[in-house]
Amino acid sequence: MSAKTFLLLVLLAPSLAWAQGFAGLGTSADEGFSVPARGTQLTFPEDHGPHPSYQIEWWYLTVVLEGEDSQDYGAQWTLFRSALAPEAGEGWSAPQLWMGHAAVTTPETHFVAERLSRGGVGQAGAQAEPFEAWIDEWSMRSTAPEGADAYSALRVAASGADFSYALALEADGPLVAHGDAGFSVKSAQGQASYYYSQPFFQVSGTLELPDGAVEVTGRGWLDREWSSQPLSEDQRGWDWFSLHLPGGEKLMAFQLRQTGGTTYTSGTWIAADGTPDALPDGAIHFTALEETAVAGRDVPTRWRVEIPSHGLDVTTRAVNPEAWMDTLFPYWEGPLRFEGSHAGVGYLEMTGYE
Repeated sequence: MSAKTFLLLVLLAPSLAWAQGFAGLGTSADEGFSVPARGTQLTFPEDHGPHPSYQIEWWYLTVVLEGEDSQDYGAQWTLFRSALAPEAGEGWSAPQLWMGHAAVTTPETHFVAERLSRGGVGQAGAQAEPFEAWIDEWSMRSTAPEGADAYSALRVAASGADFSYALALEADGPLVAHGDAGFSVKSAQGQASYYYSQPFFQVSGTLELPDGAVEVTGRGWLDREWSSQPLSEDQRGWDWFSLHLPGGEKLMAFQLRQTGGTTYTSGTWIAADGTPDALPDGAIHFTALEETAVAGRDVPTRWRVEIPSHGLDVTTRAVNPEAWMDTLFPYWEGPLRFEGSHAGVGYLEMTGYE
């Protein structure tokens, strides 16, 4: 590790522990940073780009794929932004810090890569018009025609030591705001973020793996979220699901695990036309059914998810139970299949398992 890389990690570590839902952020934002406010209207295309006055932000894409070999695959592309001060800045003095994660999951293997960067020097960043987010050669950029939403068509690429992918995404549904018109509450104490998604992507492209290239098609889900105070002091991690239902509906659902064994739940039932129905705390029931020993931890990889108000009662199964993200701040993430009242595919992310 070079001296520059070591310094980068030292600078990144204190501010990026939030990136996958770890505790320790407290109940208020650091001095000077903006905090989400109920009633603020999301504005596009501006909100597709960065929000430097907020402490944390991410562009998070998960893709459930089937190969020409009829095998299940998953792909992930995430860019995290974290700020040391509430300003954009320029050059090496810019306070914006960036971290990228990319992964490909097969039933047998989970490939992971990570990138770290300071902002202000062009190595990493994001812009609203024309939309692009990048770190090194990894990129997510809009290919939408003039007048269309920037997220209606994207090209995404990333690579690691043993994999790469190039994917084309075309949306056949609208953007969806979570919570109260994009104001997403995360705790009984009122911590919140701005949160919206594009969950209607049709995906095609190529995975390059050690055994060769695989042509794939599938469904994608892009999450956008930013805040300065996303968790309360007693929250230790989350379990987050995105499900593609057979009738064209979508489901975003998560629980935040709290000390003492309690949880805070939230989610959005998304109709096939994109109409959201916010699911308040207590409307979703999560039951861990089976654990997998992975990376020295016992992680639940089979779940029952119930939403009585929508007649949903499904059991999820991880495509690869050992889909561990061995990154600076490790977590579990991978594609899943589910069956029961509904059957389909989705993604699961779990953080904070010690």
